[in-house]
Amino acid sequence: MGLLDQVMGAAAGALGQGAGNAGAGGDAIGQILSQLLSPKGPAGGLGGMLSQFQQNGMGEVMQSWIGTGQNLPISPDQLQQALGGDMIGKLASQFGMDPQALLGQASQMLPGLVDSLTPGGQLPADGGGMASDLMGMLARAAQK
Repeated sequence: MGLLDQVMGAAAGALGQGAGNAGAGGDAIGQILSQLLSPKGPAGGLGGMLSQFQQNGMGEVMQSWIGTGQNLPISPDQLQQALGGDMIGKLASQFGMDPQALLGQASQMLPGLVDSLTPGGQLPADGGGMASDLMGMLARAAQK
């Protein structure tokens, strides 16, 4: 199984869990995560998200997802602290999702997705373009 297959499988599994837990919110969470991981998104892709996490005291948590060791968990409150309430509120509003539901699902799914998108323990050289492409495909698939 190639890297692309592994990443797609991990991301699809995470999105499937979200869809099962949230009903119609499963489509929205896939699109929200796609935006967060996109270099053109509000967080600035994986690199921008890492910078935000570091600035807001959560850098060690995201570094664990990127690195090759065990992923540290993140609570919904910590995720809101890391990304900022304004960003969460805008994304939730844009996709018609409750901010707390968004935080709950994203806090469960982001560690595994970031881990899958950084298999060598490093951010992708393309600035997260591969992450953006994969998440975009998954978001489109979730809508069908």
